[in-house]
Amino acid sequence: MQTGGWADLWRGGLLAQFALLLLGVWLNAADTLVTVTLMPSVARQIGGYAYFGWATGAFLLGAITAGASSGAVAKRFGLRRAMTAAGLAYAVGCLLSGLAPGIFSFIVGRLAQGLGAGWIVGLVFVAVGAVFPERLWARVFAAVTGVWGVAVVIGPLVGGLFAGGAAGAWRGAFDVFAVQGAVFSAAAAVLLPKAARGEENHPLPWRQLGVLAFGVLAIASAGLIGDKTFAIGLTASGLLLLLLMLRMDARMREPMLPRAAHRIGGAAAAGYAAIFFLECALTGWTVYGAAFVQALYGASPLVSGYVVSGVAIGWTLAAMPVAGLKARWHGLFIRIGASCILAGLAILALVIGRSPLPALAAATALMGAGFGLSWAFLNRRLLASLPESERAQGSSIVPTVQMIGAAVGAAGASALGDSFGLSQGLDKSAALRAASLMIAAFIPLAVVGWLAADRFARLTKQRLYTDRSKLSA
Repeated sequence: MQTGGWADLWRGGLLAQFALLLLGVWLNAADTLVTVTLMPSVARQIGGYAYFGWATGAFLLGAITAGASSGAVAKRFGLRRAMTAAGLAYAVGCLLSGLAPGIFSFIVGRLAQGLGAGWIVGLVFVAVGAVFPERLWARVFAAVTGVWGVAVVIGPLVGGLFAGGAAGAWRGAFDVFAVQGAVFSAAAAVLLPKAARGEENHPLPWRQLGVLAFGVLAIASAGLIGDKTFAIGLTASGLLLLLLMLRMDARMREPMLPRAAHRIGGAAAAGYAAIFFLECALTGWTVYGAAFVQALYGASPLVSGYVVSGVAIGWTLAAMPVAGLKARWHGLFIRIGASCILAGLAILALVIGRSPLPALAAATALMGAGFGLSWAFLNRRLLASLPESERAQGSSIVPTVQMIGAAVGAAGASALGDSFGLSQGLDKSAALRAASLMIAAFIPLAVVGWLAADRFARLTKQRLYTDRSKLSA
């Protein structure tokens, strides 16, 4: 099947739905970056410097749990109703955070925001397969990537604008995003197909979600615990709970994940493994990246932030030019992308502290370009490899797998940081001692991700040729 052009969105009457999906991704991407910038202002007014990590962890817990359930929610209630409710949940969470009198009510608001954002992003992936023809999937996924790149540039600036205002001005940022969430909800109610009502008797996977939530909570908490042994125990416990969730899900009559994902060695399992391990390897750099750049190069917080954000910039710049490639090139670019991620990480480990800052920025951008070159094609082939009845589940779980990979990577980076004594402070000598080794520690994960991506490309190529032979027979 050929890849459609951008004009097909207009000719097919899909431009409004396309804009709706981009708004949903923007709410998640920009909210995360704006909030990071606002947190010092939040802490100054309502307290809670010690709870920075919990504000992020609460959002992550909500987003992962909701994202994992979004496929089942879409089946149960229909895409239109589910997307409308997700926008309202996000808007309510923003209002709770903006009105919070203290840090604990703020964290509750962040949890509600995470739930709304997780449902929105998961349902966006469901909508790609449900609303758009397959020939447009690669372009839609590439455009989703572009939104993240724009958010990287604009998000911190928006956050800085509100953070730099009078005391309490930070609350206005949450009000702005609450309005956007309400607009998204109203637009979803109008633009999405009314016929997509759903299966009223489709059960929600409460057991799997409960185990998943505890697993994610354990992993996210590991990065916030000062005791190294306890943190390692929490991370191990969280990983065991995630494995237990997979085992439980495989035995359920109505699983949360597509059944193809449980077939070890199959195409879908390889695709999800590639997403998990490559994201995990990348996050190992982003957790301490800005701090290393500031300590080793004397860079300002703004400069160091943009160096690390070069991942998203490289991702966006690489994704758009290749979005229109024909299907026969997709497998090659999945491999090239995984190779760029692995090479970028290895180069980072070699040059950090030894080469000028532009070399670091280039290596970071190379990793981002790796995702940009492969992400849309990996998602398109993953979606196409699933039976049509499982595409809602299979597509919605993609951002969840990505976020779980990020959570595991962050927990691993925090544990490594503690082992190098970085929790006691990060000066130039400590950064020189730790930076290369900490980055290199994630290279094996990138290797596993590359192997999974290569296997996925080979298996989906075989399926592509099999489908073609059936059509010609």
